[in-house]
Amino acid sequence: MEKNETKNETETQNSENINALDEISKGACMGMDAIHFILEKVDNNDLKEYLQKDYEKYNKIKEEIEEIYPEYNDGKPHETSALNKARTWYGIEMKTLTDDTTSKLAELLLQGINMGIIEGRRILNKKQIDAHVNEIVSSYVTMQETSMEVIKKYL
Repeated sequence: MEKNETKNETETQNSENINALDEISKGACMGMDAIHFILEKVDNNDLKEYLQKDYEKYNKIKEEIEEIYPEYNDGKPHETSALNKARTWYGIEMKTLTDDTTSKLAELLLQGINMGIIEGRRILNKKQIDAHVNEIVSSYVTMQETSMEVIKKYL
């Protein structure tokens, strides 16, 4: 009986590791997509420069996930679908149709960042994940929280 319980615990933890990596990968992809779509609208050079650095940070997290993912799964980490990319682009276009000020762009970014923080914190609080996966999720959340504070200045 103990062997089966240990096996089930291992399978559950592996499943939670995969889920955590997939969620953070999707979050990083969504962040990159949003920055990509918003950058062309940004007039403020400081904000533009900051977003370009954030884009690279998201990409680095995505690469870290791709590197360790084979330890948990034979597939590839989840990314945002073409439909979700289109929704992100369309949402940004519609919400900035009559107001594409720096303040409005910052507001849109903050909404997305907040969703990323919530998802990341939920994973950290409820999932039983390996130390390395935890480190990636923590890094993602910390990056999001830092971005939140910086981008608030542009409201």
